[in-house]
Amino acid sequence: MNLQFHKFDQSFSNKYVCYLEVYYSSGGLVAYADSQSETAAPAAELKQNECKKKRVVVLGTGWAGTSFLKDLDVSSYDVQVVSPRNYFAFTPLLPSVTCGTVEARSIVEPVRNIIKKRNGEIQFFEAECVKIDAAKNKVFCKSHFENNVIGAEDFSLEYDYLVVAIGAQVNTFNTPGVMENCHFLKELEDAQKLRRSVIDCFEKASIPGLTEEERRTNLHFVVVGGGPTGVEFAAELHDFIQEDLVNVYPMVKDLVKITLIQSGDHILNMFDERISSFAEKKFQRDCIEVQTGCRVLSVSDKEITMKVKSKGEVTSIPHGLVVWSTGISTRPVVKDFMEQIGQANRRVLATNEWLRVKECENVYALGDCATIDQRKIMEDIASIFKAADKDNSGTLTVQEFQDVVDDILVRYPQLELYLKNMRLRDVKDLMKDPEGKDIKEVDIEGFKLALAQVDSQAKSLPATAQVAAQQGAYLSRCFNRREHCKDNPEGPRRFVGSGRHAFVPFRYKHLGQFAPLGGEQAAAELPGDWVSIGRSTQWLWYSVYASKQVSWRTRVLLVSDWTRRFVFGRDSSRI
Repeated sequence: MNLQFHKFDQSFSNKYVCYLEVYYSSGGLVAYADSQSETAAPAAELKQNECKKKRVVVLGTGWAGTSFLKDLDVSSYDVQVVSPRNYFAFTPLLPSVTCGTVEARSIVEPVRNIIKKRNGEIQFFEAECVKIDAAKNKVFCKSHFENNVIGAEDFSLEYDYLVVAIGAQVNTFNTPGVMENCHFLKELEDAQKLRRSVIDCFEKASIPGLTEEERRTNLHFVVVGGGPTGVEFAAELHDFIQEDLVNVYPMVKDLVKITLIQSGDHILNMFDERISSFAEKKFQRDCIEVQTGCRVLSVSDKEITMKVKSKGEVTSIPHGLVVWSTGISTRPVVKDFMEQIGQANRRVLATNEWLRVKECENVYALGDCATIDQRKIMEDIASIFKAADKDNSGTLTVQEFQDVVDDILVRYPQLELYLKNMRLRDVKDLMKDPEGKDIKEVDIEGFKLALAQVDSQAKSLPATAQVAAQQGAYLSRCFNRREHCKDNPEGPRRFVGSGRHAFVPFRYKHLGQFAPLGGEQAAAELPGDWVSIGRSTQWLWYSVYASKQVSWRTRVLLVSDWTRRFVFGRDSSRI
């Protein structure tokens, strides 16, 4: 009985004692059972500590963080989430919020609504992470509330695994006056503030006693940055003005002007050339002035100063409102973390292909706050050659190369891009001489020469919601299969070292991108080098964005807002 008793857990041992007390009248036997229960308690407590869940702290509730939480098997982890915002925002629709096409609440989902679906096993704290202590596995946080809150605002959390998904901040390039005099379009609060400011410009221009020049200045809207966000806002603003505001402010309808400033030679330069050209021609028809090849030098409360690169001239133009949309930069808390781990010389936090932060075994980074530092194939070329050369002959045959090529393609995705760009049908085409004839064997130098240009295809991923969402889903799958893959690795073979990697590296799958251009027209760049432009593409945009909402609640609200806009127009009230 003694041996069997120690196999039971604590709760069962307590029940067993009660059973003995009822069944036997002998006090000696009851005393024996009680003493066994007391000795079993430390053993059960020790076992409970050994089986304690690993603590996972997630910083941020944006695309990457929310995607990670939605798919994570929380039964295996003790999950805590820290974010200064208690909601997830569908950021691609922020330009629509600025002009009242959709309402702010239609594109947000409370974080607690998302995590309550996971049986309450995820804790959420509305606070901002101010410091990451990698040495002590601890994060320090501070809550920010408008009203005074009783109790301490600062707290810290310890972690076994840390997932950093706090995004990035607006990049001003240290341009004087930008922070003080420009609007941004990075957060939901930015869109709401911008909406009020647009209405303010029209109200100011309607005040009696102003000269025509003063009215024109108040109604001159300048957008800095010709990327998707800047172009979409300019298009939304144009539609808002022409379809709604000119009816409410008829006295100033001929004084409105929109200017888009781009430092490059074309707007939407990350899209196909056909889309960029179409957008520029459409903006020209809509009387949206596009000034390319211009670099902003400073912004004051009344004018914006820029340099025209082609002429070398410095000009200034008056404005009523400036929207700055020129890219992103690293947040201070991430910069401080990078200094701790020896990445101070980098601009962005670097991770490996499995999204683990370099030099940190238990910290992962997703989304805009990090970039994947893809390992170069030439760094491991000698190890790859050795692994493929099974007979140690010092040369590789085509068959020996093909035996390891699948692992190479998974470990080094730039090889696949190289084959595609060079229009090579098969990796065997790499094993040919300059005249195109097959080579039976190749030595290490010939092998290096064949793969010398492969690493030129390694590129950084764009800072988009699509990338962040895929990274979050990928990392959650890795966490869910962590224990299984310890004994059953699923990744490619290790060319440096032995065995196989536990997981397949992250691979981004581009699903296409949209650029709404106003007037119920949009452009789309879809997989397969397919380009679509026009009204039908706008309806495709509607269907895709509605389907991508995180809940049926926001999906219904969004479609309702679009319907309301078609029937009643946009609301011009300042709220």
